[in-house]
Amino acid sequence: MKRRQFIKTSTAVVGAIAAAVGALAIVIPHRAAANPYPAQPVKIIVAYAAGGSTDLVARALADRFSASLKQPFVVENRPGAGGTLGTTLAAKAAPDGYTLYLGQVSSHGIAPGLYRNLQYDPVKDFAPIGKIASIPNVMVVNAKSKAHSVADFVAMAKQQPGKMNFASSGNGSSIHLSGELFKRLADVNVNHVPFRGSAPALTALVAGQVDVMFDNLPSALPHIEAGMLRALAVTTLARAQALPAAPTLAEAGKGLGLEKYDVSAWFGLFAPAGTSKTIIEKLNIELNKHLRGAELQKFLAKQGATPDPGTPDAFATFVRAELAMWAGVVKAAGITLQQ
Repeated sequence: MKRRQFIKTSTAVVGAIAAAVGALAIVIPHRAAANPYPAQPVKIIVAYAAGGSTDLVARALADRFSASLKQPFVVENRPGAGGTLGTTLAAKAAPDGYTLYLGQVSSHGIAPGLYRNLQYDPVKDFAPIGKIASIPNVMVVNAKSKAHSVADFVAMAKQQPGKMNFASSGNGSSIHLSGELFKRLADVNVNHVPFRGSAPALTALVAGQVDVMFDNLPSALPHIEAGMLRALAVTTLARAQALPAAPTLAEAGKGLGLEKYDVSAWFGLFAPAGTSKTIIEKLNIELNKHLRGAELQKFLAKQGATPDPGTPDAFATFVRAELAMWAGVVKAAGITLQQ
């Protein structure tokens, strides 16, 4: 009798354990399903100091993601080494969707061709989520310049090779390389004069100390509107909404070798390579939703930027094309920088 009772008791215990294990197996997936991504705060790394255009775009995006995805998206500024420090940190982050990177033309277009010992690979180390927006550069001269068109400037440069110059915000910047690309395509010999930032370069142009600059449109626009600078053309294939009267370089440079000139300062969202496609797709859908919304479009317009929603694959193709183009410009100009 005791033996039968023991067997019954043991059977009941085993059954209870099996039932508990089965219940746990059901509960765990249920809990996982109840906490879809993101289940905790998400960090967006910006490789530049707070207050710049990259930082402002990242914060605008973080605010909207925080509201719509019900988790904090926090911008972390990690400046240093020309932007390569923060980019490298993002590349080496865990691919769990909780560290993202606000990339731009410098990190995923120019730097790989510019630095010999770069600590990240822009293609292998990152998973593109989507392009955010583009900002055109604008070819500007002093308002008193004799160049009233791109053709005028090219003619002047060819009449006095090596005597005219162009300003930039620094060696290896997109503004510098925009000028180098112009030189190569238009076949003109114009000297590069680097400054420590866009503001002092613009000051020199307004003072008549340099001849031309290919600056980001938002920086140059106030000087254009004040009548101190003259816009000869914008650098994108489409005219800029903020400066509709200015032709594109492709338009103004017909017959001058500039028909395919297309340069912009752009921003895009990346995750570390290995991040799941489910997370990438979710973030891409969310990004495109906000880029098509009036609120973010209004913010970007104030920055002189045009939203550019699209797929991760389309963004990956764009990045590869940018890398190839800028590598060619850097090589032709013979530029190499140390990190």
